[in-house]
Amino acid sequence: QREIKSSSIWKYSHIVSDEHFSLSVFSFQIKKKQQDVVRFLEANKIEFEEVDITMSEEQRQWMYKNIPPEKKPAQGNPLPPQIFNDDRYCGDYDSFFESKESNTVFSFLGLKSQLASKAEP
Repeated sequence: QREIKSSSIWKYSHIVSDEHFSLSVFSFQIKKKQQDVVRFLEANKIEFEEVDITMSEEQRQWMYKNIPPEKKPAQGNPLPPQIFNDDRYCGDYDSFFESKESNTVFSFLGLKSQLASKAEP
């Protein structure tokens, strides 16, 4: 079974006085999205590695380098979670959510659907 990588970020180290509340809310929203991805992967027994990009500059640079240019924001860096299947970029949280809503999440992740794999002998 292929390994799914979900980049993660748990806190911001740069907090500016008046923006403390908005950064905290922003960080909470990112964490909530990450937890949604993790819950789905765990519920479907999909093996994955969660990578905390705040702890590894090498991992952060790998993530930035491996996101296709057309998927990067016009300004700034892509925000976690960014989802990879090995080295193949799957997408960001919004793409993940859309694929869940349209029942195409296994295809989004580059995996066989659970139903298809259960039907095989």
